[in-house]
Amino acid sequence: MMKPYLVFRLYGPMASWGLPAVGGDRQTAASPTRSAILGLLGAALGVKRENKEELQALQDSVLVAIKQTVPSTLMRDYHTTQVPSSNNKVVHHTRKSELSAAKLNTILSGRDYRCDGLWVVAISLTEQAAFSLENLQAALLKPVYPLSLGRKSCPLAVPLMPKVLAPCMLKEALDTEFPALTHSDKTDDFWLGSDGWVTYFWQGDKNEMGEQSVLTTHPWDEPVSRERWQFKQRSMHQLSLPERTRGEEQ
Repeated sequence: MMKPYLVFRLYGPMASWGLPAVGGDRQTAASPTRSAILGLLGAALGVKRENKEELQALQDSVLVAIKQTVPSTLMRDYHTTQVPSSNNKVVHHTRKSELSAAKLNTILSGRDYRCDGLWVVAISLTEQAAFSLENLQAALLKPVYPLSLGRKSCPLAVPLMPKVLAPCMLKEALDTEFPALTHSDKTDDFWLGSDGWVTYFWQGDKNEMGEQSVLTTHPWDEPVSRERWQFKQRSMHQLSLPERTRGEEQ
């Protein structure tokens, strides 16, 4: 199905696409989760976390598709955090207040990151969209809040370069080319094609890509409540294809 898309590129030395956490481990998905993209768009628009109505409107407005060009590598960080003992009579409103407590405890955890990943994101609108693609593009070009790749400690390394495309097929939108990350297309092609494959992730019509060997999974990344940090499952389709370097005939 042909429709307009907003496409932009995500790249950074480190990214963390949070998965449901159990215990002290904070795992990351291989590609940006839907909740992470909604968070990035919300930050660009200036939507505050407590503004449930606007967050829900954004969530109901967009469909997310992703092309993973570079699979990235996994890195685990051994993380320690100091927190005060639980006290129902004391409410800490800032991190400085927490650290000023008389007694601090240490929490140990492991946090996962994806290193040197490169993703192209395609946003399309639902029938009940409260935003336009041009609104979202303008917000990404001049975001209200700083943007990051899943965590504040993972900043963007290159401009997003958001583009609004005329109606086209989803694969065509995700295959949009962006300027080389390095000084030459040839070097970029060698680096980007290191494993010889690219993977597409999308929601909606399973046959959108016109291929037969599509894998459908059900990740827990559809926000339900940001206050209680709750998510529900959704259907996500996935397809891996051989990569074509720049200059190859389509």
